[in-house]
Amino acid sequence: MVPLSPPEPSEFLKTEAALDAKKIRFEINRIKLPIGIEGTFGLIRHPGASLAVPINEEGQIIILRQYRFAVARRVLEFPAGTLEEGEDPLTSMKRELAEEAGYLASRWDSLGAMLPCPGYSDEVIHLFLARDLKKLDLKPPGDQDEDIEILHLNKEELDHYLFSHEEALDGKSIAAWYRARKLLNC
Repeated sequence: MVPLSPPEPSEFLKTEAALDAKKIRFEINRIKLPIGIEGTFGLIRHPGASLAVPINEEGQIIILRQYRFAVARRVLEFPAGTLEEGEDPLTSMKRELAEEAGYLASRWDSLGAMLPCPGYSDEVIHLFLARDLKKLDLKPPGDQDEDIEILHLNKEELDHYLFSHEEALDGKSIAAWYRARKLLNC
């Protein structure tokens, strides 16, 4: 296995423009790269996120079909959410699993972290496998602006969607499922 390269921070010379949006910040920065070249680069600052691959006792995978305005379609994705300021990734994920999917989990395994868009964002997504699920009695409220359908798929159905392209799956969910399969030995 190739080890991760050590961080090599760029030198921030100045921020030329910035726009604060809901939980993220868009910046245009003048920087000096570690190789000595100066340039202007766009950057999305993100507080980070958590994602869980929830699997119930019957082996069903809980996945969401959620409308995403940026791609104007419904996308299959695992429950996930943005970290609140100072929030631990697992704490965030427990909250999101309850809010979005209506489940609590008593067994959590780390699946590591991923960098979804390192070319223009500093976002880090922490991935988890959630097991020993307990269904909540209440309908999950989700956020007011979320349009979510909760699906229960077996491994073969999820793999079918992954490889058939009949449904759109987002990248973080594909990466998390790949890592979860290794941990689950399937």
